[in-house]
Amino acid sequence: MRPTKRDELVQKALKAFYQNGFTATGMDMLVKETGISKTSMYKHFRTKEDLILAVLRLRDEQFRNWLFRRMEELADTPAGQLLAMFDALGEWFSEDGYKGCMFIKASSEFQDRDHPIHKQSAEHKRILETHITRLATDAQLANPALVARQLLLLKEGAIVTAHLAHTEAPAADAKVAAAQLMAANASV
Repeated sequence: MRPTKRDELVQKALKAFYQNGFTATGMDMLVKETGISKTSMYKHFRTKEDLILAVLRLRDEQFRNWLFRRMEELADTPAGQLLAMFDALGEWFSEDGYKGCMFIKASSEFQDRDHPIHKQSAEHKRILETHITRLATDAQLANPALVARQLLLLKEGAIVTAHLAHTEAPAADAKVAAAQLMAANASV
């Protein structure tokens, strides 16, 4: 199916926002980066915030589909998939143009917890938590919800550390900690 003009705009805006941030990317920059006129943008989105929400929905779908599929490709057991999450993250971190997590950025630029952009970012993290909790349950780990939250803390820390280029292998470091955490919570 051929993408609509709206879909094309959201895809191009995603790249611009990811590269430059949400606040720094004004409508004039979006016109320049996307090649789509302001008139056309406002035809599809009443406000820049509406466009940001559409971008976040697209990024959520793309990221989750990629991450979950990659975890399944790398491992065939729930426990293996939990650890494979960090291998997948390592691949992402090494991509040209890696700029960190769009949802962390969005929630830091729109800090009011009641703001729709902040809520959309938090929802992305909740959806990831649900999936990771299910895998931890299927892996028969003790306290699967707690383990899932702890694994996600390692994931988020690795993402930020990779963005800051603080260490050479944050995904591998997080994977070691995740393996230890999972071993400590293995069911007897």
